[in-house]
Amino acid sequence: MMNTIKSKVIILCSSFFLLGIPSLSTAQTSIFSKQNTAQKEWVGQSAPDFKLQDQSGKWHTLNQYKGKWIVLYFYPKDDTAGCTQEANQFKSLYPQFLKSNAVVLGVSLDDVASHQKFSQKLGLPFPILADEKGELAGKFGIVRNLGITKIAKRESFLINPQGAIMYHYTSVNTQTHADQVLKDLKDTQNK
Repeated sequence: MMNTIKSKVIILCSSFFLLGIPSLSTAQTSIFSKQNTAQKEWVGQSAPDFKLQDQSGKWHTLNQYKGKWIVLYFYPKDDTAGCTQEANQFKSLYPQFLKSNAVVLGVSLDDVASHQKFSQKLGLPFPILADEKGELAGKFGIVRNLGITKIAKRESFLINPQGAIMYHYTSVNTQTHADQVLKDLKDTQNK
């Protein structure tokens, strides 16, 4: 009797497990499909216009960078481990971006004062823009709600000199992302 009950429990658990696998696969496929769809939605589209202040209080607009490549990288929060690592990677490669006629613009929902401290601490040579109200991140659809706090998802866009988005990076490794963007920029320019 006990063996029969154990057998039925094992069969029942196995059935749940097997039934769960297709659901998991579907969920994973769905996640990747959404990322690919997001990538396809932006590539070839005109970048949304913006007017935001940097860490020095200077205003920046999309239009002032016509004729240059723009690396617009969104990050969640100043002075956090991943965001510091990503900013330092862009900092170390910044001279190469400049040689490639590109500007690097970091963006988060932190305010100007926070950006000023973060930029000074790291010695960042490029602007980081304060999107305090989440307007630009909202236009790109990358605002994440964390309870009462909102942050920008860690995503990046490579914009050509005419203002069209050439790449949308939805999966960012903070250790290698700047290098990948630089490689893609150079490859695109050499085509």
